[in-house]
Amino acid sequence: MTDASPRTYVPEMAEIADESPEAMFDLLAAHGLGDGLPVVAPTPARVEAMLAHASGDADEVLFTLQPRSGIVTRRVVAINAVMAGCPPETFPVVLTALRALSRPQVNLRGVNATTHPVAPMVLVHGEIVHTAGFTGGVGAFGPGNRANATVGRAVRLVLLHVAGARPGFGDAATHGQPAKYTFCAAENIEATPWESYPMSLGIDAPSAVTVHCGEGPHNVHDAEAAGDPALILDKIASAMTSLGQNNAPISQAEYFIVLGPEHAASIAERAMTRRDVSDYLFNTARLPAWLFRKHFQELAWAAWMKAVDDDALLPMTGDADNIRVVVAGGPGKHSLVVPSWGMTRSVTLPVEG
Repeated sequence: MTDASPRTYVPEMAEIADESPEAMFDLLAAHGLGDGLPVVAPTPARVEAMLAHASGDADEVLFTLQPRSGIVTRRVVAINAVMAGCPPETFPVVLTALRALSRPQVNLRGVNATTHPVAPMVLVHGEIVHTAGFTGGVGAFGPGNRANATVGRAVRLVLLHVAGARPGFGDAATHGQPAKYTFCAAENIEATPWESYPMSLGIDAPSAVTVHCGEGPHNVHDAEAAGDPALILDKIASAMTSLGQNNAPISQAEYFIVLGPEHAASIAERAMTRRDVSDYLFNTARLPAWLFRKHFQELAWAAWMKAVDDDALLPMTGDADNIRVVVAGGPGKHSLVVPSWGMTRSVTLPVEG
């Protein structure tokens, strides 16, 4: 029987000859820790510099993370944030992302323990994007920005070290995926033709963080000169209608649609709102009920979906509200579809240290 009692992650005190990557590699390998990449040595001075950007007792128990029921404190998170290379001013984002992951609706035990290659996508909103140096522009989900890269990595290190999501132990993902190293970007509010994503949820805060647990992003390309919203959204809908996604048999599943600024502008110029985009995709991304029933013996569907005839066209998710729309990225006629793992819900929280 597995011991589900909460556990505190306390790295053993160890002395190393120097702070070199080689010395840290050896130390982490000896304890089964790390993500396989070089880390920054979490010296007391570096940890204290990180904690200076948080309020409250550094050793206060904040929450636990599954499947190991690991206890999270600000100090524990600060140690991992230092190792990930985070600038100290990004620390509140790391803490808030982990708070979001601890919420029951995320179902972190399932997210971490499944054979599916699910990874938490962290989206940063508001003032802290600028004050802490995040980017939501060109290449937002790719390399080149320290805040994006290291915050996503810090979240993963905490999942490895505290939640116990180590491959073969608490993480059973068949293949894994690159997003399990880092998966973080900022909302491009300057290019957003609507209210910010948090404001669309009724969250009026200077800064916020969204966490969505899903697959890696699926690119959608529409470079037609007219920028016809129907053509853009029909292509996005086609990327959503895949029987291979975990979303297909699960009606509570969410999609994050990350619109590139050019696609967002074309859509908004035709007076379409964020809600219009969700409704259009809900009504367009559909497959016949018989096809779902052919491929899935078990369907975690809403009751109304189970009751329809075989020839009815059913949506890829049970409610238009499950299709979340945010703007990120730079120039270029591309957008992204990020399906969820299925049995999980996204969470958006005001930034809190």
